[in-house]
Amino acid sequence: MFDWWWAYLALGAFVGFIAGLLGVGGGAMIVAVLAFIFAAKQFVPAVIVHLALGTAMATIMFTSVSSVLAHHGHDAVDWPTVRRMAAGIVLGSAGGALLAGQLDVFPLALVFTLLIYVLAAQMLFGAKPRPDTVTQTVAGTNAAAAVMGLIASLTATGGAAMVVSYLVKRGMPIHRAIGTAAATGWPLSVAGTVGYIAAGWGHDGLPPYAAGYVYLPALAVIVVSSMLFAPLGARLAHRSPAVLLKKLFALMLFALATKMLISFF
Repeated sequence: MFDWWWAYLALGAFVGFIAGLLGVGGGAMIVAVLAFIFAAKQFVPAVIVHLALGTAMATIMFTSVSSVLAHHGHDAVDWPTVRRMAAGIVLGSAGGALLAGQLDVFPLALVFTLLIYVLAAQMLFGAKPRPDTVTQTVAGTNAAAAVMGLIASLTATGGAAMVVSYLVKRGMPIHRAIGTAAATGWPLSVAGTVGYIAAGWGHDGLPPYAAGYVYLPALAVIVVSSMLFAPLGARLAHRSPAVLLKKLFALMLFALATKMLISFF
């Protein structure tokens, strides 16, 4: 069950450290690395990417809690906005997980890779949201939230970058937008995790100790190690060239996603 515990431990430690240092989630990296580990463990190829996505989404459900509490402590969460977006976020995230469960491994790997390319490019080139005067109806907000939830679910990310950009364009100050985006990550991850569990429940090719498309041994070790190392990254955040490190992290995402895609040809 825990024969690859050292790999899960190292992955969780690195992702937690990067999250604390740069303020970016490591869900996409977890997916790519877990895909390699699951292949090495000789899991059924048809479920490898699905398991990696579901497990990565489940880690966000735990690791996002400390971030939300920290932002709330600084009064940087607009809870009315979170409530307005919640329904769309939940429906989109659950729908994305169920959609992933219906896709074969290669189309799913292709979708994941393309979406990661877009998100990593935004990080690499330092794309920053600009305030606008755009207003949005309640229906429009929920529709946008559903799209963001679906994309975040298919990439196993918290969707923070998309939510921050959306909120800033609608006039919310950047720091409050970041805190609010962090708060939307928890319902998104819960809905996505439930969706991945439901989509994979009873699948013949799943390994032991899997709850649907969530592999529990990997989840447990990654969550513990990432939460232990996140404070270390946060303490070093103001002593490191964050812009350069973020660009290097984006290049790493490009490389990992590409390698994962090539391996499924």
